[in-house]
Amino acid sequence: MGLYNLLRKGLFSVPPEIAHDLALDSLKLGNSMGMRNWLCQKPENDPCTVMGIEFPNRIGIAAGLDKNGDYINALGGLGLGFLEIGTVTPLAQAGNPQPRMFRLEESQALINRLGFNNKGVDHLVSQVKKRRWQGVLGINIGKNKDTPNASAVDDYLHCLEKVYPYADYITLNISSPNTEGLRDLQSVDELQKLLVSMNTRKQQLAQEHGKLVPLVLKIAPDLTTDQVTPMANCIAENQIDAVIASNTTISRSSVSGQKHANEAGGLSGAPLFDLANQCLKNFRQALPEHISLIGTGGISSAADGLEKRRLGADLVQVYTGFIYNGPGLIYDLSKAFAKSAGTPQD
Repeated sequence: MGLYNLLRKGLFSVPPEIAHDLALDSLKLGNSMGMRNWLCQKPENDPCTVMGIEFPNRIGIAAGLDKNGDYINALGGLGLGFLEIGTVTPLAQAGNPQPRMFRLEESQALINRLGFNNKGVDHLVSQVKKRRWQGVLGINIGKNKDTPNASAVDDYLHCLEKVYPYADYITLNISSPNTEGLRDLQSVDELQKLLVSMNTRKQQLAQEHGKLVPLVLKIAPDLTTDQVTPMANCIAENQIDAVIASNTTISRSSVSGQKHANEAGGLSGAPLFDLANQCLKNFRQALPEHISLIGTGGISSAADGLEKRRLGADLVQVYTGFIYNGPGLIYDLSKAFAKSAGTPQD
């Protein structure tokens, strides 16, 4: 962790989005030179089967860190249980104007309003085809900013068809706060329309490609209690395999008064932990047991990961905690999970 703390000090001296690119490029270079062991120990082997997929451990990196699949080998080389890339859209898009990422260092948090900036699904597929790392790969898909919600299903279907042959699972992102109107797709009527179309096409693609790829839904932590049960029923009815709880929050109650706290966008990191956990707990109670849960949001330590497991998460993902704490967080989580035998307590 000492080396990463030194690297972080340098990275945090430049704007967050520049630091993001520098860190990934450096990791890519270090991986090509066989320097992974300088940053962290190899994670513990703690195999599990979730969604019918065999994972070497329960720790993954959430979508958003590698939006285009440009760093698969470098990130996979950290010993991840799985990696989720994206969010990718049918067409390349620039995202929202800069600056659009802000650090809240005293809270180990970030606010971003990137807006699905990515190089398009064809670029991502070309990168996935070239990958050397053969670990579990999730691909997160969304809609283009200029696509109206009335046509959103077409964007998701386009991406589903493109990535299906190459993904171990596919995540439908309908919960980013940074694409106007996207979260409206979480309403039951819109969700039903989307999931019926996606599940029907998934079954057709399974026949065409000879493999059944799980579908995962990524939800917002800002859902009301009244929204959870009808959403859970819709998810179960449409045979969605797992739910990621959760995306970033638009709430600022936990960071009120801090520098950048009033910037528009989604808040991630330690202040999201309790809200994401409540979302995770609510969906575990509302969903059938066979539907898996992936817990993300605010994981900064092994204890945080164990709490996600206690609340019902089968797998966990890190992002902002990884940025603040480095690759050692992955090792710490794997060690804690292996020691606890990876079994939720309730």
